[in-house]
Amino acid sequence: TSSYICVLSGSHLISALAVRFPHWRILTVDNLQYCSSLKNLRSVEASSKYTFIPGDVCDPFLIKRLFATEKIDIVFHCAAETHVENSFLCPSRFMRVNADGTGVLIRAAFEARVRRFIYISTDEVYGDSLEQPFDELSPKRPTNPYSASKAAAENIVMSYWMKHKFPVLITRSSNVYGPHQHHEKVIPRFLSLIQRDQKCTIQGSGLQSRHFLYVSDVTDAFLTLMEKGILGEIYNIGSSFEIPIIQLARELVKMKVKDVSEEALVDWMEFVEDRPVTELRYPMISDKLHKLGWRPKVTWKEGIRRTIQWYEENPNYWPSISENGEESPASCDQTPSHAMPYHVR
Repeated sequence: TSSYICVLSGSHLISALAVRFPHWRILTVDNLQYCSSLKNLRSVEASSKYTFIPGDVCDPFLIKRLFATEKIDIVFHCAAETHVENSFLCPSRFMRVNADGTGVLIRAAFEARVRRFIYISTDEVYGDSLEQPFDELSPKRPTNPYSASKAAAENIVMSYWMKHKFPVLITRSSNVYGPHQHHEKVIPRFLSLIQRDQKCTIQGSGLQSRHFLYVSDVTDAFLTLMEKGILGEIYNIGSSFEIPIIQLARELVKMKVKDVSEEALVDWMEFVEDRPVTELRYPMISDKLHKLGWRPKVTWKEGIRRTIQWYEENPNYWPSISENGEESPASCDQTPSHAMPYHVR
């Protein structure tokens, strides 16, 4: 029987694994911060093959004991602090969780002779590009503490491949969206604001654009790489769908507000202070992954329809932004996040 450890932010992946491989054991480690919820795992919580372990990836005693007592074959390392604005306020926390935590986890996995270690990274390690898309050989040029900590974690992971030929894989994906996502992310944030007849808060000019991938396409990519990925390689998980943030806000308002006119759309937007460093685009080439047979299957039209429907059917899934200003801590001292309009990688 194979075992998995899915660490943080992996609820859709866990559900997909449980469906695809019903005889495999799934272990999840999560410290249940503000953007985590055990409700995301209702589909598997009753399964005898699934175990949830509350804990911190940075805790070497917990992680070492876990690998010593469980026969873990494959690791999906999704644990991360991901909010870019917060990373400027508390870079040490991001380096601790994203880099130091990765060091703790991969050392324990290496000592336990795990068969495959899949590290979930980000397109942000490339920095931005207005024209030339990034492939996996493009240099890393992180521009904020979050992406710098993810780049450092990649280096730690790759060092185990270079020195020990420990079986690692690294993924770098575009922005992910879909059901269950916490409303610190841009799509659920905008939907939540529109639902309460409030304006979408848009950072800077709103002309920065992002590529979006529906969550099931990303989990399919992870499973493809688990089965077919070449060890020691990095794989982009990119999307051809790109949209400026201001256009995203316009589209969501038109989908949610009945008979809104083009002229009235501007009344649904509020432009706020930009983040310290803004990347306009993260274009990527995913040819390596395409050669393994993966392609995105869910169109933007269908994915956003499913997403909107889920949030309409689950309006109180996450604490209300207005009722609880501290559900998304913005700094090391847990300052409320009212000043943080949203996070889009």
